Amino acid sequence: MRERAPGLSVRLKLTLSYAVFVVLVGAAVFALGFLVLRFVPEGNLFSDSGAFTPARRDLIEAFVRYAWFTVAGLAVVGLGGGWIVSGLMLRPLTRIADVARAVRDGDLSRRVDLDGRRDELTDLADTFDAMLTRVAATLDEQQRFAANASHELRTPLATMRTLLEVARADPAAVDLPVLLHRLDVTNERAIRLTEALLALARASRGGALSHDAVDMGALVASVVAEERPHAEESGVDLAMTESAGIVADVDALLARQAVTNLVRNAVLHNVAGGWVRVAVAADGGSVVMDIANTGPALSRALVATLPEPFVRGAGRTRTGADGAGLGLALVASIARAHRGTLELWPRDGGGLHARLRLPR
Repeated sequence: MRERAPGLSVRLKLTLSYAVFVVLVGAAVFALGFLVLRFVPEGNLFSDSGAFTPARRDLIEAFVRYAWFTVAGLAVVGLGGGWIVSGLMLRPLTRIADVARAVRDGDLSRRVDLDGRRDELTDLADTFDAMLTRVAATLDEQQRFAANASHELRTPLATMRTLLEVARADPAAVDLPVLLHRLDVTNERAIRLTEALLALARASRGGALSHDAVDMGALVASVVAEERPHAEESGVDLAMTESAGIVADVDALLARQAVTNLVRNAVLHNVAGGWVRVAVAADGGSVVMDIANTGPALSRALVATLPEPFVRGAGRTRTGADGAGLGLALVASIARAHRGTLELWPRDGGGLHARLRLPR
């Protein structure tokens, strides 16, 4: 925290400003009075009745005497009134500062919750509350993500340790080819999970993106061609509506990762004899990719949780693939990093429809 020298409070500064302003107004009136008195003739004057009439000198003397009292009174009123008014005006800032200190000390549940009509202070309070809500949600999400990531990474490592401990306890009973195969499979799972976590972390940093003019029709067609052998092995009909010349302003590697995850999920989470349909289209300032697939019936509640990290659609994976539950979470992060969206909804009759929208 930056060290600062002590200074006057904002309330005191405003109070002094009010007082100085009032005194200046009084001084201006004082000067105006002198200007008016210049038009009074010099010397003692007498009325027609013979009564004494004050001259300029008499008027100035009386004016100065009472003007000084008036200016002193205005200074007192300016200081007292300024102190009260500035306190009322700065009360919302005091409340915001109290909440900020509480949040600094770790209480993210505090909110300013300022009442009243809209003005600069209520805008500041509402923006501050919205920021706190977002920070609390992000922190909670990161804590859940860290806990889930630790659990997911611990599982393959613990499995490899158990295999090695069993082999060390009774080397003669170990079938070495089987042990090596199981270690290799478990190690590959850990590598895939680590790579997915790194990709997810990169996608979450919007400032780290490169911006390329990518032909999304050609990119999606390339991904579909790569995934078609896996679809044929699984008995799934994978087809794409051809489109070309639809260019998006995206990070090419992350965009390809997002499309690959969507197509691969649609193939894996399917049924025997099912199908996957992929289409790319332009919609105003966006490129829209629709990936629809057959599959088991899904509830809207389940579909709403699928973009969260480490969430798996239980019972959906027909091939028995051991996923980490990061595929759709990575797609959602890539979409957010590009200021796009990922929409998911269950299809009538079973399966899922995914729509990825990226900027042109």
